[in-house]
Amino acid sequence: MKANRMEAFSDGVLAIIITIMVLEFKVPEGHDWHALIGLGPKVLSYIFSFVYVGIYWNNHHHLLHMVRTMNGRLMWLNLLLLFWLSLVPFTTAWMGESHFAAAPTALYGMVLMLAAFSYWLLQRTIMNQHAGDSSFVVTMGKDWKGKLSPLLYLFAVLTAYVSPWLSGIFFVLVAMVWFMPDQRIERTLSH
Repeated sequence: MKANRMEAFSDGVLAIIITIMVLEFKVPEGHDWHALIGLGPKVLSYIFSFVYVGIYWNNHHHLLHMVRTMNGRLMWLNLLLLFWLSLVPFTTAWMGESHFAAAPTALYGMVLMLAAFSYWLLQRTIMNQHAGDSSFVVTMGKDWKGKLSPLLYLFAVLTAYVSPWLSGIFFVLVAMVWFMPDQRIERTLSH
């Protein structure tokens, strides 16, 4: 199997995840602009999650362009990543419904932390497959984003019980770090 088949499958799963998230919105009971105010926490949690799924989609796309050969290990690690991301609609809905209560916000952070760890495992496995390509391994080895993200997610989980808004700051920080696609991969692909 070529990496483009795994990429196409992943694209489909991520599109479904985004669709499920937007279907969680229920039409407000009122018929004026004020009726939308009650949807604020749901909209905010949706925006967080849409951005996160988009970031994963973008970086996953770049990462899979580095794969020269596919194997079962890569496919299972990719499925592990998709599993954690498939829980994002549930945690998004719970967090929005609860107006960012501590437990839903902490669970949201745990799911994102486990997705980040799964992405890191997928990336490491791809690096191991390219052990003979020293420029690729050296380039990918400088992964400060991949090391910082789980730590920030852990802070988000722990601070959810102090202040969900403080937790939200950590979510925003991770999104800011990853918003631009991984430039290391783009540089490597252009050579």
